Amino acid sequence: MNSVRDILRKLGIEALSPMQLGMGDAMLGSDGDVVLLSETGSGKTLAYLLPLVGLLDVASDALQAVVIVPGRELALQSYEVFKSMGCGLRGMCLYGGRPAMDEHREMRKVVPQVVFATPGRLVDHLDKGNLDASGVEFLVIDEFDKCLKMGFADEMGRAVSLLPGVRRRFLLSATDADVIPSFVDMCDVTRLDYLGQGDASCRVDLYVVKSPDKDKLDALFALLCGFGDESTIVFLNYRDSVERVSRFLTEKGLVVSAFHGGMDQKEREDAVFKFSNGSASVLVATDLASRGLDMPDVDNIVHYHLPVGEDEYVHRTGRTARWKAGGRAFFLIGPDEAVPSYVPVEPAVFDVPGDGLVPPRPRMVTLYIGKGKKDKVSRGDVLGFLCKEGGLDGGDIGRIDIRERCSYAAVAIDKWKDAVNCASGKKLKGIKTIVERIR
Repeated sequence: MNSVRDILRKLGIEALSPMQLGMGDAMLGSDGDVVLLSETGSGKTLAYLLPLVGLLDVASDALQAVVIVPGRELALQSYEVFKSMGCGLRGMCLYGGRPAMDEHREMRKVVPQVVFATPGRLVDHLDKGNLDASGVEFLVIDEFDKCLKMGFADEMGRAVSLLPGVRRRFLLSATDADVIPSFVDMCDVTRLDYLGQGDASCRVDLYVVKSPDKDKLDALFALLCGFGDESTIVFLNYRDSVERVSRFLTEKGLVVSAFHGGMDQKEREDAVFKFSNGSASVLVATDLASRGLDMPDVDNIVHYHLPVGEDEYVHRTGRTARWKAGGRAFFLIGPDEAVPSYVPVEPAVFDVPGDGLVPPRPRMVTLYIGKGKKDKVSRGDVLGFLCKEGGLDGGDIGRIDIRERCSYAAVAIDKWKDAVNCASGKKLKGIKTIVERIR
C-alpha cells in the first residue's frame, strides 16, 4: 500500500489541515470510536479515508469497512476520493436508482474490501446475502446528523444490526446531532469538534437583497445578471419551486441546471456535471445540493427561500468558501421576511442593477461523445480526439467525464460548433462516434 506521503503527492496536496491530522491521530492512536465535527468543505472525507486505509489489510479479500452516507451523490464523491488515492484497496459504491442485480454482478467481479453505501441499498444487499459482513470491523457514518434522523432511523438500525463484527465506529458531520441512537453502540468515544475553527464563516461575505414583491423572481434575475458568469447555487425549499424558478430563468435567457430529489439519477448527475464544468453558471436546487456534491468553486450562494433551520443554513453556505477560497451568500428577502436570528453577523445590503439587464453566457458547453468505459476510452483519449479531430487546443477543453457507455466534455462556448462539425462521425479508438451538444 502507498504511504500517506505518496497518496498526498498523487492528490496534489502539500499538507494536511489540523482537523485532518487530529482525525488521523484519533483513529490510529486509539482503539475507540471517534466523532468528528468540522465545517462543510473542510476535507472530512480525506480526514477519515487516510487513516482508515492504514487500518485495513490489503492482502485480505474480505469486506473490512463500510461507509454509510445519506445520499448517492456523497457515496459517489467519497468513492471517487478513495479511488484517486491509489491505495491498493478495492472499493465499490452502492446506492438506489439502479438495479441491485447489476451491483451484485459487479460486486462478484470487484470483491470489494470497502463499500460506500446508502442505508437502504446496504440493507438490501446484506439481507440478500450479496455481501459477507462477517469481516467488517470498521463502520463510518458520514453526515451522521442526517443519517440518524427519523427518515433514516429504521434503515440505519437495521444496517448496523447486520454488521455484528464492527469494533470501531467513526461518525462525521458539519452539524451535530442532538442524540446518537443507542443502536450505533459507541464506546470509549473521542470527540473532535473543529466547528468554527476552519474560518470558513470569515471567508463568506453575507448580503441582503431586498425584493419589493413577495414573488422574488425579478429580483433574483437582476441579481444573477449582476453576477455575470460566476457560479451560483440558488436554494429553494420545494421541488416544484425549483422547477418554476428554473423555467422562469431559462425563459429569461439564463442557462441553468435544476437539481432536486424528484429527478432520476441520470438527470441529477447531468445537472451537476453541467454546473461543475461551467456549461451552466446557475444551479437551482433544494437542500439536497447542500451536502455531498463535488463542486469546489462555487462563487455565490443565494437563499431564495430562507433556510428552514440553522443546520440547513450551515450546509447551504458551506457550498462556497471551501478549503481556502472565499465566497458570498445572499439572502433574498421579501416584504414580510427577515434574516434568521441564527445568522452570525449582520449582512450588508446589496443593491442589484435595475436597468440594462443582460443574461450572462456560460463559459463552456457540454458535448456528448458516444464512447465510454466499455470502449476502453480514457480522459486522455477524449482530449486527444477533440484536439486532433475537433481542431481544439487544450485550453479550449475543460472537465471530461467518462461514463460507462459515453463521455462528456466541456468545451469553450465559442468553439463548440466547429468542434462538433469537425469531429462528428470521426473515429475514436478506431470506431466512428457521435459528437453532439447536450442542452
